[in-house]
Amino acid sequence: MVTTRATAEESPDRTDRTGRSAVRTLLRLWPYVRPVRVRLFTAAAVAIVASCLALVIPLVLKWMVDGPVADRDPAGVWLGALYLLLLGFAEALLFGLRRWLVARPLAGVEASMRADLYRHLQRLPVAFHDRWASGQLLSRGTTDLMLLRMFLAFPLTFLLVNSVTILVGVIIMLLQDWTLGLVILVPAVPVMVTCVIFERRYASVARRAQDQVGDLTTVVEESVLGIRIIKGFGRHRSQAHAFRALSRTLRGTELHKARLLATIWGVIVTLPELAIGAALVLGTVQVADGELSAGTLVAFLSTALALRWPVDSIGFLLAMSQEAATATERYFEVMDATPEEPAPTAVGSRSAGRNGWAQPAAPGPGSTGLKGDGLRFHNVRFRYPDASEDSPPTLDHIDLHIRPGESMALVGPTGSGKTTLTALIPRLHEVTSGHITLDGQDIAAIPRESLRALVAVAFEEPTLFSASVADNVLMGAGEGAGEPELERALGVAQAAFAHTLPHGTETQVGEQGLSLSGGQRQRLALARAVVGRPRFLVLDDPLSALDVHTEAAVEAALREVLAQTTALIVAHRPSTVLLADRVALLSEGRIAAVGTHHELLRTNAEYAHLMAGTEEADR
Repeated sequence: MVTTRATAEESPDRTDRTGRSAVRTLLRLWPYVRPVRVRLFTAAAVAIVASCLALVIPLVLKWMVDGPVADRDPAGVWLGALYLLLLGFAEALLFGLRRWLVARPLAGVEASMRADLYRHLQRLPVAFHDRWASGQLLSRGTTDLMLLRMFLAFPLTFLLVNSVTILVGVIIMLLQDWTLGLVILVPAVPVMVTCVIFERRYASVARRAQDQVGDLTTVVEESVLGIRIIKGFGRHRSQAHAFRALSRTLRGTELHKARLLATIWGVIVTLPELAIGAALVLGTVQVADGELSAGTLVAFLSTALALRWPVDSIGFLLAMSQEAATATERYFEVMDATPEEPAPTAVGSRSAGRNGWAQPAAPGPGSTGLKGDGLRFHNVRFRYPDASEDSPPTLDHIDLHIRPGESMALVGPTGSGKTTLTALIPRLHEVTSGHITLDGQDIAAIPRESLRALVAVAFEEPTLFSASVADNVLMGAGEGAGEPELERALGVAQAAFAHTLPHGTETQVGEQGLSLSGGQRQRLALARAVVGRPRFLVLDDPLSALDVHTEAAVEAALREVLAQTTALIVAHRPSTVLLADRVALLSEGRIAAVGTHHELLRTNAEYAHLMAGTEEADR
């Protein structure tokens, strides 16, 4: 099994990021953080107080050493120990309070971002989903959002807390003894230089790792969905080889990240430790010379040791911040993609509805649906968005009129653009030029939601969801549809088999509907298309997976539906063509001929050849 999706190095999300600021990128999270800012700021303030309490402990030690210890006062020592115990307890309590303050709101932020991402994905055009690997989108909705929640819960707070703690600690040490304080500050410059270099290098590697996780997710997803192909062709070894290759690549990238983190951690840990050692030696000499009290030295060294964790944590806090910045960047790459634009308000419409556009009345039970102008293509041209400008259009100068209540079959050789043409009607793709009208109304002026309520589609590939049979079928109906509509649609599609399933129409069909046969999936997809009694019906080769007898039964029931709607049917078999009133021949992206089946057999050699080939194939 070979994946046709682009890898991370080739995918459309690999845009130029040179010079982008991690801080500026992370600031894009503010709209999501704003509703919970009070609790987050409170949590940060609590953490700062807790850290500063830890810096009070060395001052208590100084008092104990220079006071009760020097005076051999046991009561004073016990009192000092009590102070230390209370300070430690208060610090632990405040850090626990900080965790409680951030847990619930940050889970809400993650849920809100995930919901917005899912909602936005639904609004993005089909062309976007054609270009993007599903694993890349899945990793943005799972791994990346988890990284962002972790960043908001820990690194964001502690970058601030540790900075304040280091600043307060350095002031305390300088007040204790400025010479020793300067010794401690010596490593500050090389540490800051190392952090700047680390940040730039780690950002690139973190981005590469997260993109590779997306590639790996894509391979796993395709392997699960395509398990029948893998097993059927015995390709499990080659697929496993491809998975291992991506895993090794990701492993190498993660090890590169680990080496960078080890390097900065080595610098950040070693240089301050050397400075503390130098301060210890110098302070001991000063105590021996009587220039410094033992309590002051103890307090100074205790303060320096208390700052070890804030300083040591800089490395992985910066690493987590860079990963969060990359995750934010990847998240907003999707959110910044242009969604399908809302339709403009139509002017001069025949009968404006609530949305300001002419709303053709959907036929109810018993309605013939013959009013209006039907479906028209006016000089329509279409070229896929990622195709070069000098390439020939997929569809060119399409002029076609399907009269109200008429069914038209669309016939043509493979690759002639039949499926593309049907996708233009519900605006899954937008026409490059020209326009399409429903009952005289330009579909570009109809809101997509309303348009797709008027036009029902049964695609060539019958996709079902992990839901019950009833839910899958009623997805094509409006609000309030129930058992009567379900039974009628199943009858039209000759899908009575649904009642023989273990739980009837409440049976879960499983992912992609793969627990059903191809013919069963196709009949349920057809039932979904007709259940809502649509004003316009588009069927893309709806009976290709059915046997001859089932096809005949479906065609007989379908004729009643077609009599009450305006339909365009992509057809390959003569039996399907005969469902339609007229036939349009699509050849090389153009309408080559229009007429009845028998007229085209007599007058068009290409059509006669196509029909002869399909009849021979059926035999």
